[in-house]
Amino acid sequence: MADDREESLEKRRARLEAELATKRVEAGADDASEARAEVSRKGYAQAMKLSSEFIAAIVVGAVLGYLLDRFVGTGPWGLIVLLLLGFCAGVLNVLRSAGVVAHPLEGNDDKK
Repeated sequence: MADDREESLEKRRARLEAELATKRVEAGADDASEARAEVSRKGYAQAMKLSSEFIAAIVVGAVLGYLLDRFVGTGPWGLIVLLLLGFCAGVLNVLRSAGVVAHPLEGNDDKK
């Protein structure tokens, strides 16, 4: 009787260990999936940030150019020039945010 009971406990322990092993494998797969999703979310956030900075610079340049033309009466030239300047500022902002171009205040520490 004691041997049957001990054998039954061993079988249940082995079954429980097998179930725990499968749960650990599933949890590891879930962790890997969550890590991939986190990287993807960070990429989308960076893309949205860069695109909004670029579009905002263009819109600001266009609005300022339109207002300049409206109040000064320079025709389409203020709009054209400030739209191009807004485009250049947008590209520069994107390059700075992406880390391709240094920020203007970086690298001036050695002059102190």
